[in-house]
Amino acid sequence: MTDPGGDVYDGFGWCPMSKNGPFASESLLHKALQNIRDGVYIVDRGRKILFWNSGAERITGYSAKEITGSLCFENILRHVDDSGQLLCHAGCPLAGTMDDGESREADVYLHHRSGHRVPIHVKTAPIRDAGGVVIGAVETFSENRAQREIMERFAELEKMAMRDPLTGLANRRYMENRIEMRLSEKVRFGWPVGLAILDVDDFKKVNDTFGHDVGDKVLKMVSATLVSNLRSFDDLGRWGGEEFLMLAANIEGNPLFSLVDRLRILVSASCLDLERAPLCVTVSAGVSGAKGGDSWGEILKRADEALYISKRNGKNRSTVL
Repeated sequence: MTDPGGDVYDGFGWCPMSKNGPFASESLLHKALQNIRDGVYIVDRGRKILFWNSGAERITGYSAKEITGSLCFENILRHVDDSGQLLCHAGCPLAGTMDDGESREADVYLHHRSGHRVPIHVKTAPIRDAGGVVIGAVETFSENRAQREIMERFAELEKMAMRDPLTGLANRRYMENRIEMRLSEKVRFGWPVGLAILDVDDFKKVNDTFGHDVGDKVLKMVSATLVSNLRSFDDLGRWGGEEFLMLAANIEGNPLFSLVDRLRILVSASCLDLERAPLCVTVSAGVSGAKGGDSWGEILKRADEALYISKRNGKNRSTVL
């Protein structure tokens, strides 16, 4: 792990070792890593987290104090893939890099401290000692650019009084205007448009069991997962109660269904960390593409009928009509 002079190679260069680990000293490298906007964390061979920078704090919501010293697979980041498969124990890029010494890149979804799923692009690299033996690994992860653009757009909605006060999403009035605009574009230019209604399953039971404060946190978690994983040119709003409406541009058929179903899967992989146990919820989705000269009432009716079918057939599923 160290050279004869007592320094450690961290994958970028040699830096002084201190009694608390290679990154406890105020080295130039330490300061540089702290100032990187992307998330950076470093693990040893046992996957214990030795370093967690300010970028990682910002993107995940977890402070270095909470994370440093824990094992990265101990239900912290809980990376999942597009199918919702948990990667911490199978398919983890960081573990794979330590096994074979090869760098990796992957698009995954991490667990934010608030419970929702955040899309990130990760890069991993091995850390070797002076003899070339892999003694750990470093992972950098960056936010999805589309997510940042969407959040900036929702900030603008607040100024227009078209933002839902609880979730921060667009409100119903704004979404009705957007539906009219998208359908007008379809008539004028032939651009396809899709719509989905996503409803939190058994939400009344959540409120009755845990109280309305927790219910509000669930709605915020679901909305954050949905908005974090939209395409930058799609729209999402709170339609009412525990219902959300997504308006998707330039997409129809199987791609539209796949887009909505991926959102459903990511919601099912989102959990609030309550004192007693994690609280996870699911959503059911009704999906429809605009047909011919559809009015927005007609496309909404089909999506609502599709949602009813999803609920009737067992919930936590998507149906397209």
